Amino acid sequence: MSLTAHHTRIRAIQNAIRDQETVDGWLFYDFRGSDPLAYRVLLLDPSQHVTRRWYYWIPRTGKPVKLLHRIEPHVLDELPGSSHLYVSWEQQRAALDSLLRGQRRIAMQYSPLNAVPYLSRVDAGTIELVRSIGVDVVTSADLVQRFEAVWTEEQLESHRYAVTTLRRIVDEAFTHVASCLTHQRPLTEYGLQQFILSRIHATGMTTSSAPIAAVDAHSADPHYSPGESASSPITRDSLVLIDLWAKRTAPGSVYGDITWTGYTGQQVPPKHRVVFEHVRQGRDGALSFIQAQLAAGRFPFGWEVDDVCREKIGEAGYGEFFIHRTGHSIGEEVHGNGANIDNLETHDGRQILPHTCFSIEPGIYLPGEFGIRSEIDVYVTDQEAIVHGLPLQTEIVSLL
Repeated sequence: MSLTAHHTRIRAIQNAIRDQETVDGWLFYDFRGSDPLAYRVLLLDPSQHVTRRWYYWIPRTGKPVKLLHRIEPHVLDELPGSSHLYVSWEQQRAALDSLLRGQRRIAMQYSPLNAVPYLSRVDAGTIELVRSIGVDVVTSADLVQRFEAVWTEEQLESHRYAVTTLRRIVDEAFTHVASCLTHQRPLTEYGLQQFILSRIHATGMTTSSAPIAAVDAHSADPHYSPGESASSPITRDSLVLIDLWAKRTAPGSVYGDITWTGYTGQQVPPKHRVVFEHVRQGRDGALSFIQAQLAAGRFPFGWEVDDVCREKIGEAGYGEFFIHRTGHSIGEEVHGNGANIDNLETHDGRQILPHTCFSIEPGIYLPGEFGIRSEIDVYVTDQEAIVHGLPLQTEIVSLL
């Protein structure tokens, strides 16, 4: 990474800090890779050998300051700012006190009550140390979003490719299931998973883990993963759920992540249809809420969208069977570091930002019977909420 790139990033960080009127600066801290977000936001190489604590202070205005151990004085050489070195723990504390004395409120990778665990990277003892200086520590959650979740035009294009390609692979996977059944060729959940994975790789994409292929009762397990030796056969008159995620291999590419359901018979059972319709109404209700909020000039919070979706499924009498958040941030990692659509597993108080993306994926899971999930990816502009990879699923697909 060039020196110019790091200077540009620091200027962007200071602009973001100034947008948060009550924050005096952003303090980065790491010990042996404890905060991967620090390396990502600061554009540092996460593979470098670091064994001692370092701090990097970025004030609202003025030059940044590095606090480093004398054994590892060059860890932050790529970053602008003056360096202060310490050896003993007493020197470290004194230097940190001098660095922060007079500041009122500083941001760190901290989440009050661990509300957003994705952001909770700084250990409690270090928070106590900083607070002992008389400084109020606040969460850097919205600052991190600015640099981790906001997409460039190139990233948006990579997402369009990913989700459009995944949508095509869904059709290919369902065609493969139908062909195997019609020609009486054995097919298991694992075999379908491997077929989908092969298609992902054939299209020039990669994935962090293998896709989900689940039949009947296994579809009621939201994170079921078929094993090679313990995988159910796919037979006629069964529900098939597939969840697939992937991205291009080029650096900076972002993920697409979608879920579809099919039925290996000509007539989808009434209960399956009813459950899918409730899931669809939750999904589309959440999307409509976001679109209405943006049209009114307001960016909603992650927890608000979750509430809208969850309320619709609760009204249908299936609330206790919707056991995960409505959606997650999407970025270079399939579960990104922006606002999640969540007021169940966590209370995500982060506001959805323009030029970010997240999934909406409500599900109803009936233990011992079946589960239905429908997942779409929503990209937010300054005024719109856009779903790529159309068409949306409107009913369970009859595969035969």
